[in-house]
Amino acid sequence: MSHHFPDMTVLCSTNKWLSFKLLVINLVILEPYPYPSYSFKKKALSGPNPMYNVRACQARVGQYETVVPVEDPIVTEVTSTLQEWALLWKQLYVKHKVDLFYKLRHVMNELFDLRRQMLSGHLTQDQVKDVKRHITIRLDWGNEHLGLDLVPRKEFEMVDADQISVSDLYKMVGNTDHCRDLYKMADSVRRSHGVEPCRIPIPHHLFVSLKSFTYNTMGEDTDVFFSLYDLREGKQISEKFMVRLNKNEGPKNTDKVDRLCALFTDLSNKDMKRDLYIVSQVIRTGRMLLNDSKKGPPHVQYRRPYGCAVLAMSDVLQTISELKEEKEFVLKVYTCNNENEWYQIHENIIRKSSTKYTAPSTNYGLIISLQLLRGEMEQIRRENPMIFNRGVAITRKLGFPDVIMPGDIRNDLYLTLERGDFERGGKSVQKNIEVSVYVLYADGEILKDCISLGSGEPHISEHRSFVLYHNNSPRWSEVVKLPIPIDRFRGSHLRFEFRHCSTKDKAEKKLFGFAFTPLMREDGTTLSDESHELYVYKCDENATFSNHALYLGLPCCKEDFNGCPNIPSSLIFQRSTKETLWISTQLSSTKLTQNVDLLALLKWKAHPDRVMDILGRLRHVSGEEIVKFLQDILDTLFSILDDNTDKYGPLVFQSLVFIINLLRDSKYYHFRPVMDTYIQKHFAGALAYKELIRCLKWYMDRSAEVVKQDHIQEAMRALEYLLKFIIQSRILYSRATCGMEEEQFRASIQELFQSIRFVLSLDSRSSETLIFTQAALLNSFPAIFDELLQMFTVQEVAEFVRGTLGSMPSTVHIGQSMDVVKLQSIARTVDSRLFSFPESRRILLPVVLHHIHLHLRQQKELLICSGILSSIFSIIKTSSLEDIEMMVESLLDVLLQTLLAIMSKSQSQEAVRGHRCPQCTAEITGEYVSCLLSLLRQMSEIHFQHLLDNFQSKEELKEFLLKIFCVFRNLMKLSVFPRDWNVMRLLTSNIIVTTAQCLSPALNKNFTEADFDFKVWNSYFSLAVLYINQPSLQLENTTPAKRKNVLDKYGDMRVMMAYELFSMWQNLGENKIHFIPGMIGPFLGVTLVPQGEVRNIMIPIFHDMMDWEQRKNGNFKQVEAELIDKLDSLVSEGKGDENYRELFSLLTQLFGPYPSLLEKIEQETWRETGISFVTSVTRLMERLLDYRDCMKGDETENKKIGCTINKEEMYIRYIHKLCGMHLQAENYTEAAFTLLLYWELLHWEERPLREFLHYPAQSEWHRKEGLCRKVINYFNKGKCWEYGIPLCRELAYQYETLYDYQSLSWIRKMEAAYYDNIMEQQRLEPEFFRVGFYGRKFPFFLRNKEFVCRGHDYERLEAFQQRMLGEFPQAIAMQHPNQPDEAILQCDAQYLQIYAVSAVPENVNVLQMDRVPDRIKSFYRVNNVRRFRYDRPFHKGSKDRENEFKSLWIERTTLILTHPLPGISRWFEVEKRELIEVSPLENAIYVVENKNHELRTLISQYQHKQLHGNINLLSMCLNGVIDAAVNGGIARYQEVMIPWLNEFSHTVSVLTQVHILGAGLAVHDKLVHPEMRPLHKKLIDQFQMMRSSLYVSGFLIKGVL
Repeated sequence: MSHHFPDMTVLCSTNKWLSFKLLVINLVILEPYPYPSYSFKKKALSGPNPMYNVRACQARVGQYETVVPVEDPIVTEVTSTLQEWALLWKQLYVKHKVDLFYKLRHVMNELFDLRRQMLSGHLTQDQVKDVKRHITIRLDWGNEHLGLDLVPRKEFEMVDADQISVSDLYKMVGNTDHCRDLYKMADSVRRSHGVEPCRIPIPHHLFVSLKSFTYNTMGEDTDVFFSLYDLREGKQISEKFMVRLNKNEGPKNTDKVDRLCALFTDLSNKDMKRDLYIVSQVIRTGRMLLNDSKKGPPHVQYRRPYGCAVLAMSDVLQTISELKEEKEFVLKVYTCNNENEWYQIHENIIRKSSTKYTAPSTNYGLIISLQLLRGEMEQIRRENPMIFNRGVAITRKLGFPDVIMPGDIRNDLYLTLERGDFERGGKSVQKNIEVSVYVLYADGEILKDCISLGSGEPHISEHRSFVLYHNNSPRWSEVVKLPIPIDRFRGSHLRFEFRHCSTKDKAEKKLFGFAFTPLMREDGTTLSDESHELYVYKCDENATFSNHALYLGLPCCKEDFNGCPNIPSSLIFQRSTKETLWISTQLSSTKLTQNVDLLALLKWKAHPDRVMDILGRLRHVSGEEIVKFLQDILDTLFSILDDNTDKYGPLVFQSLVFIINLLRDSKYYHFRPVMDTYIQKHFAGALAYKELIRCLKWYMDRSAEVVKQDHIQEAMRALEYLLKFIIQSRILYSRATCGMEEEQFRASIQELFQSIRFVLSLDSRSSETLIFTQAALLNSFPAIFDELLQMFTVQEVAEFVRGTLGSMPSTVHIGQSMDVVKLQSIARTVDSRLFSFPESRRILLPVVLHHIHLHLRQQKELLICSGILSSIFSIIKTSSLEDIEMMVESLLDVLLQTLLAIMSKSQSQEAVRGHRCPQCTAEITGEYVSCLLSLLRQMSEIHFQHLLDNFQSKEELKEFLLKIFCVFRNLMKLSVFPRDWNVMRLLTSNIIVTTAQCLSPALNKNFTEADFDFKVWNSYFSLAVLYINQPSLQLENTTPAKRKNVLDKYGDMRVMMAYELFSMWQNLGENKIHFIPGMIGPFLGVTLVPQGEVRNIMIPIFHDMMDWEQRKNGNFKQVEAELIDKLDSLVSEGKGDENYRELFSLLTQLFGPYPSLLEKIEQETWRETGISFVTSVTRLMERLLDYRDCMKGDETENKKIGCTINKEEMYIRYIHKLCGMHLQAENYTEAAFTLLLYWELLHWEERPLREFLHYPAQSEWHRKEGLCRKVINYFNKGKCWEYGIPLCRELAYQYETLYDYQSLSWIRKMEAAYYDNIMEQQRLEPEFFRVGFYGRKFPFFLRNKEFVCRGHDYERLEAFQQRMLGEFPQAIAMQHPNQPDEAILQCDAQYLQIYAVSAVPENVNVLQMDRVPDRIKSFYRVNNVRRFRYDRPFHKGSKDRENEFKSLWIERTTLILTHPLPGISRWFEVEKRELIEVSPLENAIYVVENKNHELRTLISQYQHKQLHGNINLLSMCLNGVIDAAVNGGIARYQEVMIPWLNEFSHTVSVLTQVHILGAGLAVHDKLVHPEMRPLHKKLIDQFQMMRSSLYVSGFLIKGVL
């Protein structure tokens, strides 16, 4: 196939083609385009094929100019997967899996789109990652639902199984298989090793955008505030987002058009579960009263409350969580009925207190859009650049989020104007009070831009509250933020000025008082987070605040007044005792504190005498305060330590431990890097290490004495950071002193490790507190390795660790919890950087393996042990031979033992209880299997040789071989890996065959000839047979692409194992006889594998077996018997599924063409018996496969097995199977005949019989008796009492012989009942049908054969034909009865030829007896019949138009069956056909004689009163002969007979009929009802006319008429 690229030009040197290599070329390729329903047959009239689009992609040209596209591997995977899915997708429609068909189409279209995005090259790295994630989810979903293999992935890309350990591959496959929840749980336990890392909760962020404020009829400027409100706690939890709108409803700042948006940040999972509401308050700026223009001139502006809107987050949270885009909502704006209730209008609306607010006249109001985002702020900025490009206002929580991030610097004071109480001041109405808020510095200067009403608007220097009309006790509940610079905070204060806003013409705002409060107290702490009641001082409009010292000396509140009670009364400002202002504050600062104890610590030098108390009170400081001042606190602690080590050392140590453990809290976990940075860059305690080591060692040494060990446990938990401080301190000291006291330091570390070992070696079984101490130490211990590596070599640290791990008790009975902690510590050691160094691994590996070995021996903590082993195998994949050698010696045997125990428990628990214990699940089995495979995969031939050489005796070697062979067999039997884990299955098979190749020499060397051991050899052969028969290795059932991939990677591993099997068989020599006939069946199973090379390898083994038995016994009866048993079991166990016919053809090849067993046998002396044997087995195989085909259908009762089996037990077994099939189909007569075959094999003897099938152990007489009763019962159900009566007599004779009169009475009564049934019960005569099966598509036992079938009750030809076509839906019904020609017989199709036939009874004597009732005759007409007749009329010569009977001949076909019907089947094969032609005369005589017989029988029954009452039958029969309306009646037949009158005396039958008619009319005359006399008279008249016609025609014969 070639493509022409007209636009591509290759530049070459003149007159010569140069071999060249291009690094990158633009290659035009064809790729499938997503039109799955387009038909290739419908060609477009013009233009390119729409199934493809053309794109240019980069590629590289490798060696031999092979073009390889340079594209992302996942794009390549999508392409190949879609091609594979396309074939299967069409089959879904064909198989009527319509639901999956449409789902898969949708997923395929999504993959096309995602692939297109990947190829576009316009995605950011984060977007590429997200697209890959979506692609892999869809690929895995499709593969799972289509039954394809699971693809192991790492970071969304397929992994190469050769590049990672088996354990890692198992984990990847397990993680890819999203249904494996248990595995994921186990994996998480393994990863964490019991020390669950502090998971940082992912914050939520709510994006709010104001779209419009519709139907705003105020005509004034408005301020719209949005905030988040917690109804349950009754408080606002976020800052406010502020939007300023003009009177035209647009933004006051034109730059903010389409940019009125905010991001409410840092909402935790806990916040999302609160009863949250979005509250929006609308404040207008304009007249005092909106509807009264007289209330103040228009130039004076007041901030006045207008309305409020709320939106429940619970109503919209699910909607916005599922969407990745904004969703719009409409908020109705409600107005307050009474301004006194304004402060709680939002609560009234939420609680639907409708009397306190007024609903809007329309459904319109604030239109906002919401979007919920998740992730860290940096991630949100990257993923949503459009939001931040719109100038979104960041709106924070009030207070700190759940996780305080390092570097998150805040200094915000949130002020709430709560309420005030003011005097009326002699006025008739209450005041309109406005509060002005200022922030002033120590020098009295008003701080600029230190007030924020809400995010989204600039900061201001003065804030004026809204005004509540005529209210002397206003409640504002208005929150403002004061972002005061940290350097201006100390000395600053707040001043609140109160003015009355007059609504008279002048509209003056008159100052009448003020209040104030400093921001920091004298002790250096800030204003506390609580409500403050401030004093109000009187003043007037002329008052000046230029000298702020005039009022700062006054008390601002009650607490302040108590501190300075002697206030002179002559001051300028006098307090108004009846007026008060309530405010509340909340500080969110990373630089300021409200905690006295913390401030005392930071300023400890001011009170050196209180240091002990100050250090003790550090535990009472909140965590938020400590992390805010972490560096300052640490500097303070170490400066105190330097000041007096002996005095303050233990307390500083405790304080340090407290701070370190505080950072273990998830809320402060992000401050650990701050601590690390401090240690590396700011820590300066060069002498601290000595005291820290001393205190740490002192704590450890006291662990054996102290009962209460909480403080010791806290120190153990802080071990990691204590060591960091110790090491850094030593480094600083070493730098300062050029390495002085190095030996003392090393000695102190050695002593410290001795203390650690001492703690771990203590017996903790009697002390629960000591267990917790040891657990804390073990959990922290692996974290110190990296710190030690800064001061010690890898080998030295490894020795420290080995000594510590070695000091742990070796017993596994110290308690389950301690065992877990111990193993988790070992696991973290293996995962540490220290273990990755080969020189340290040699030191650590023995002690690690020692502890694992102990636990595996005891079958304890298997899950954690498997995790440790997985980590080890991941690390030492490319390790030295010594490491592998060590692992083999320590682990291989115990791994095998563990796997055998797990598999055994798993099987027994499934069988007994139907569920598994946690350690007997398939997941843990898979873990250990992957560990074993990892070890075996890394073993080289040298390792195997050393392993085998190290066994002290052959008995040990035998035990090892039996274990490993047993484990391998269980791997294949138990299906440890799910069916779709094909990567794992193939890798496992590869490792098994490689291991078997390495172990087989030991088997040959140690267990052959005189040392032969049947058990180990049998185990090996069983393994080989199971291996070759594995479903995952049957490549014939896979797609061509998958088959090619497997063969390229591993080759055909069945062939490899078959060669190994053949080689081992050849090495057996004379010991082969031990496996005859035992291995014949298994080896036969191998030959049924549809692989030619495997069969060719196995042929000599069969020949060998026959030859060895011939030598030993002079025959090969055992081989024959075993082979028959195996073939039988293959059918009985349902082996072979849909490929069984193909397997049969393979077996015939085995016994047929070259290189066949038959050909080898022809060269032997026992040639004749061998050929007979092969022929017999081949025919048996045909019959068994025919039986297999029978069992496939839904209806099996009509299918017959024509098979002669020469093994009695198998014969009896199939008798009962056939009987069961008949009973299921309610064919009781056939079931009786089938069971009668077994009955006939038995004798009336007392010979004991063993238990067999469902029969108990009993005598032969009792078994035959039981069978006889059962057969009689079946004949009774089938209404064939005539067959049951002889059996009743047989049984009666036996009872009479034994004088068992009770049983004799019972059987005689049954026999009598059967006679009654014959005479009284109605039985239908069945129809019989001849069926021909023509064409090569039919099974062997039906092909080109004809049968006669006994139909069901009431079943006619049409119904039978439909039933047969239902059984063979591919068959074509032939519409004529002629014999088919050779073309039909040999065609690859199915033709059915069906027509009715009539039975030809054998017992004619009974039928000819006149006095025998018809009920009896009826039975003999249709039972015990072997001959059936079918008549086909035809005309010889020209057809007589006047009377067609003159030329009508009959072609009479008689079919003779192999067995009479009924029998063991409802149908039997036609054995012989007889064909004769019947002349018109013979036909006429035959018809007349039949009618004579019918008339005679009927007349006799009425004469003997066998039929009573109704004579309709007789009337109709006489009328049908005398006055025939069809075909002219007897007159036509007399015309046929006249030419033959003088030659055939048989014509007397016509005259006999006249005589019979006369007798019948005489009987009819006696019995006819008076009402039917006219009919009788008519019959008499017609009869007279018929007699007259016979006279005329010459039928008068003497003595007749």
